[in-house]
Amino acid sequence: MDSANDLWAALALVLVIEGLLPFISPRFYRQSAEQLSALPDRVIRMIGLAVIVVGLVALILIRG
Repeated sequence: MDSANDLWAALALVLVIEGLLPFISPRFYRQSAEQLSALPDRVIRMIGLAVIVVGLVALILIRG
């Protein structure tokens, strides 16, 4: 059951982190979203893939 609790805790932490930027600096958040929307789909996919890979590597290093 620890794994389920860890998953929920991780998802809750993602929500907290995702909410920080729009809370602290809504103007910068809006500008970033506008710039992101101007990028081609291919670039956005590559950014997403890079974030996934970094997250998986970090998870492997942390959880061993």
